[in-house]
Amino acid sequence: MQKETVTFDKLPEAVGYLTEQVIELKKMVAELQPPASDKHVLVEIEDACRIIRKAKPTIYTLVRKGLLPAYKKGKKLYFYEDELLAWIENGRRKTSEQTYEEMLANMQDGVRHKPKSSVKL
Repeated sequence: MQKETVTFDKLPEAVGYLTEQVIELKKMVAELQPPASDKHVLVEIEDACRIIRKAKPTIYTLVRKGLLPAYKKGKKLYFYEDELLAWIENGRRKTSEQTYEEMLANMQDGVRHKPKSSVKL
């Protein structure tokens, strides 16, 4: 059915072929998507304290400063467990090797060369 002109008589076959192709594409896309995280669970402040191992006043301060992702409904704060874990991972310190490579890349990017003079004597 590749590159054939579709006539009215072949229309049911063409629709069947296209339907099969769409089903296969849906399967392929479903396989490419990451599985849903079972850590995307709503937790309250007591559980957040346990997850990130900080005291309640510290958590309130981090939320107020906008450093810790939180949701407020009424007078209660809520957190998602996966967001808290991602917040912890983002605060990871870099190794000296990573820092050296970044510093070297920054130095190489910042090198400027003198433009050549267009005036010839």
